[in-house]
Amino acid sequence: MDFTAAAWIWLYIGAFLMLAEIVSPGFVIFFFGLGAATVAVFKWAVPSLGLAGQLALFSVCSVLYLVVLRRYMKKLFMGDSEAALGLSSEYVGRVGKVVEAIRPEVPGRILLGDAEWAAAADERLDVGVEVKVVAQDNLTMRVERLS
Repeated sequence: MDFTAAAWIWLYIGAFLMLAEIVSPGFVIFFFGLGAATVAVFKWAVPSLGLAGQLALFSVCSVLYLVVLRRYMKKLFMGDSEAALGLSSEYVGRVGKVVEAIRPEVPGRILLGDAEWAAAADERLDVGVEVKVVAQDNLTMRVERLS
């Protein structure tokens, strides 16, 4: 096999691994793809690089990219989750109406705007009671009776 065929194979492997990251959690496979792409560039630059050298370069580059770049690239592609946790929900402070009774141990449902949401409260709230959203936990609104 000539050196250009090997370089193209490494490039295809790198592209496949980087695209595979789209369907996998954790943001790890991308760096192995980046390592494979690096080997492709080195193979074009140094045609005499043998298979053992290619595999060693792939291993070193992949681990190096993973250790050094993952933290920064994860924030770039996935956003800063710590900053997102500090943001207040757009629903906090809004007023809604109970459409399915809420008990402290059993969530119910509220009508908030034109949509129904799962809701939880520390007290029993019957159907028709107006409530105020005080927090949001994923898709469940934490509510209190409107005084």
